Amino acid sequence: MDSADPDHVIDVVGLTKRFGDRTVVNGIDLRVKRGEIFGFLGPNGSGKTTFIRMLCGLLTPESGTGSCLGYDVLRRQREIREHVGYMTQKFSFYEDLSIRENLDFIARLYAVPNRRVAVDATIDRLGFTGRSQQLAGQLSGGWKQRLALAACLIHSPQLLLLDEPTAGVDPKARREFWDHIHQLAAEGLTVLITTHYMDEAERCHRIAYIAYGSLLAQGTVEDVVAGARLTTWEVSGPGLPALAEEIRKAKGVEQVVPFGNTMHVTGRNEAELESAIVPWRGGVAHRWARVPSRLEDVFISLMGQGRDNFK
Repeated sequence: MDSADPDHVIDVVGLTKRFGDRTVVNGIDLRVKRGEIFGFLGPNGSGKTTFIRMLCGLLTPESGTGSCLGYDVLRRQREIREHVGYMTQKFSFYEDLSIRENLDFIARLYAVPNRRVAVDATIDRLGFTGRSQQLAGQLSGGWKQRLALAACLIHSPQLLLLDEPTAGVDPKARREFWDHIHQLAAEGLTVLITTHYMDEAERCHRIAYIAYGSLLAQGTVEDVVAGARLTTWEVSGPGLPALAEEIRKAKGVEQVVPFGNTMHVTGRNEAELESAIVPWRGGVAHRWARVPSRLEDVFISLMGQGRDNFK
């Protein structure tokens, strides 16, 4: 091992990756503690997947230093890959093989000792008992997701890197998946997970927000919301779409976002925002209330701050 710090599974500084003249990951610093569930948020194309691939040894950074699982991310990529479970966005297992056959194949790739015992234990733990002979291609989205997680765990990794693992699955399957993740973290496994779902981000111990390669915020959900320094007003009443069009033009209004039968009007300058909405607050048709900013308000605000690295 190259690092003596036993508390941090991921500890990188200035990690950078370029493709041609485009910087996809721009000098990111990140530390993730052992047993932590760390959420990685950001719009599509922001560099989240590229960052994960550098951590697990599939891509080499142009610059930066640090370690993953105690191994140098520049020099010890093979060792990192041996101890990481990486779940990609796309289901990547053999659909004409059964659940058991897929898990046995992955166990062979990792040269897992007592392979049959390991496969049986994984099948039992992930709830595949009774359907282990079912072909992977016949599984629903939620069960395919569970098979992918099982395959990530077959070699007893120390770190899970999960790239939007719950995209396209139903709420029940998502909840069950997160129950598994929290149980694994309680047993000491570290998890770095990318997601677009705000309810999932709120289930992480800490989160980071990346936009177009740059890290804009990190900390607990409470830290990130407080650090954004947003002021938010909630509006209810008739004709909200027309009202939104008017309010968006006012100085001090950063965003106007529908939330069911209400909408949120948000700005970073409290005084400017309150002055901007005065003409509408005096009416009787709409009810205005100052509310705490939500993570989704912050997420949308941060999206507006990111600078598109395609331009």
